[in-house]
Amino acid sequence: MPRVNDLSRSLTALDQDSTLIAVIEMGLKSWQVGALVPGLTRQPLKKLDPDAAGLLHQLERWREEAALAGRVVRRICVAYEAGRDGFWLARWLGSQGIEAYVMHPTSIPVKRDHRRAKTDRLDVSLLLRAFLGWLRGEAEHCSMVAIPSLAEEDAKRPSRERETLIGERTRLTNRMKSTLIRLGVRGFKVTLRKAAEKLETLRTAEGVTVPPHTMSELKHDMERLQLVKAQIKAIETARFERLDQAPEEGPHAMIRLLARVMGVGMETADLLVNEALSRNLRDRRAVARYAGLTGSPDESGKRRREKGLARAGNARVRGGMIQLAWRWLIFQKDSELTRWFRQRTADGRKDVRKTMIVALARKLLIMLWRLVTTGQIPDDLVLHPAP
Repeated sequence: MPRVNDLSRSLTALDQDSTLIAVIEMGLKSWQVGALVPGLTRQPLKKLDPDAAGLLHQLERWREEAALAGRVVRRICVAYEAGRDGFWLARWLGSQGIEAYVMHPTSIPVKRDHRRAKTDRLDVSLLLRAFLGWLRGEAEHCSMVAIPSLAEEDAKRPSRERETLIGERTRLTNRMKSTLIRLGVRGFKVTLRKAAEKLETLRTAEGVTVPPHTMSELKHDMERLQLVKAQIKAIETARFERLDQAPEEGPHAMIRLLARVMGVGMETADLLVNEALSRNLRDRRAVARYAGLTGSPDESGKRRREKGLARAGNARVRGGMIQLAWRWLIFQKDSELTRWFRQRTADGRKDVRKTMIVALARKLLIMLWRLVTTGQIPDDLVLHPAP
């Protein structure tokens, strides 16, 4: 039986004679909009400019056509696939009194032909068929994505920007090291604050100074590296300021509670709360499924095998939890989860440890979810003193 927040089917009864159903295939230069209009035997399909006002005008035109056919449209439902455009259109349509839904792309069944025809017109037909089945309350047609508010989306930006900057810092550092190694220079720390000043004293394997063009490249990379470091520092400082100014506001209380757990740093706490734990997840299975920490069985006839992680959830949460699981074994040595992991990896085989660390990450994520949502603190959990 579906739950209240079950997005795999609609819980509202569908009266198709008074409901205008539309789907949008969103492109960069145009939108293909298909609809089921009450009173019309045809299924209209319009190509529009990517403009919300134009879409609203077209929906009103279809409402008028339904009125001319003797039908009164009391409900308008619009859906589109999650993608580059995000959720702004769904929020805007909702403010205009229109039911807007965002479909999970991987939940829509498609043909498995070797050379499947694929056009925007066919995609609109496929989306419309799946959306109609979802509105009727039928299972396995498609599932919807929870539409976050603008504030919830914005809360994810600092962590994601920092992740990008960390990758940029690593890329710059590795490129400078590779440049120097190519000249036979080893052991020089390019991350030092005064590294640019010491470049002039370097000597290559041939005993000469660094060539001028290479010297210029290294100095430019060091300037970019210092800028990236400053931006990372600014993001971290701003985060602490926000937490200090409003410690109990929104997800800040969850972040502060998680950061008290030994082994969970502020970055990990911010990532987990804003990406996963602050969402209205149904139960522990939904928590693990959202992180992509569930299996993908392959069973057919007598064949029984496991293909590994589903990888269908949030990749940031999944990667962060696997890293946290390894740290958990160091900082929470006496916890029940650590003992559970040690018992099942007593033989020391690497393949078993790699498999079981994913299982530990799943159990750990569920435990942290219960911690921040219900305040359930395990007796063996080691916490930092409250500030």
